[in-house]
Amino acid sequence: MTHSILILGGTTEARQLAGSLAARADFSITLSLAGRTESPVAQGVPVRSGGFGGADGLAAYLRKTSTGLLIDATHPYAARISANAASAAHATGVPIIALRRPGWERLDGDRWVEVDNVADAAGALGRGPRRVFLALGRQEVAAFEAAPQHHYLIRSVDPVEPGLAVPDADYLLARGPFREANERALLEDHRIDVVVSKNSGGEATYGKIAAARALGIEVIMVRRPALPDVPSAETVEALAKIVDHLVRPVDERGV
Repeated sequence: MTHSILILGGTTEARQLAGSLAARADFSITLSLAGRTESPVAQGVPVRSGGFGGADGLAAYLRKTSTGLLIDATHPYAARISANAASAAHATGVPIIALRRPGWERLDGDRWVEVDNVADAAGALGRGPRRVFLALGRQEVAAFEAAPQHHYLIRSVDPVEPGLAVPDADYLLARGPFREANERALLEDHRIDVVVSKNSGGEATYGKIAAARALGIEVIMVRRPALPDVPSAETVEALAKIVDHLVRPVDERGV
C-alpha cells in the first residue's frame, strides 16, 4: 500500500525530510513550496509551488489527492500557513504533524532586545542614525522605510525589488548556511552596530547571533508567533519515526 504524504516546506529540514521519506517505496511524497523564492534549491521529490487558497483550498486539495498525512515543515514564522494547515487537517480528518525547530536561547553576553513583530523592530532602532544589518526575508524589510535615518545592510536570497525607499541601503545576495567567522567579518567590515533578526532557530543562520555576541553588538530579536497546537517533533529524525509509526500496517502494530 502506498501512503500519500504532503509536506508543506520551504525549510532545509523539509527538504531533508522529503528526501528521507522518499527513500521508502511505500510513500508517495509531494513537497509544497509557497513560491516566494525565485530559485529554490533542488528538492529531489515532486514539488508543487504556490498557495492553496487558504484553509478551504488546502482541505479541497487533501481530499482530491487522497492525502493520508499532512506534515507542516514550514518556517517557524509562517503562522498563517500553519494555521491553515491545522484547520484543513481538522476539516478533512487527515492526520497532521508539525516539525517545530527549537528557538535560540539567550546566552551570557547576548544583548537582545525582544519585540513582537518587524514593525516594532523598526521602532526599537531608536531615533539616532545607526548602522543596521537586516537579516530578514525580503518581504519584510519594507517596514524599515518608517525609519529612514539609518544605514541598512540588507541580506536576502533574492533581490529586494523595488529597493527600500530610504536614502542609505546596501544589498547583499546570499544563501546560508552562514558561519560565525564569516558573519563576524561581515559585521566588522560594514561597521554594524545593531542586528535585526527573527528567532529562527537551527544552526544555519545562528552565526550572526554568535558573532554579535562576540562583538558586543545589540540584536533586536523578533519573537516567534503563536502556532497551532498539533502533534510535533523538533528534529527530522524524530518526525520520521513518528511518520513510520503512523503508517505501519495494522498487523505490524500488533492490533
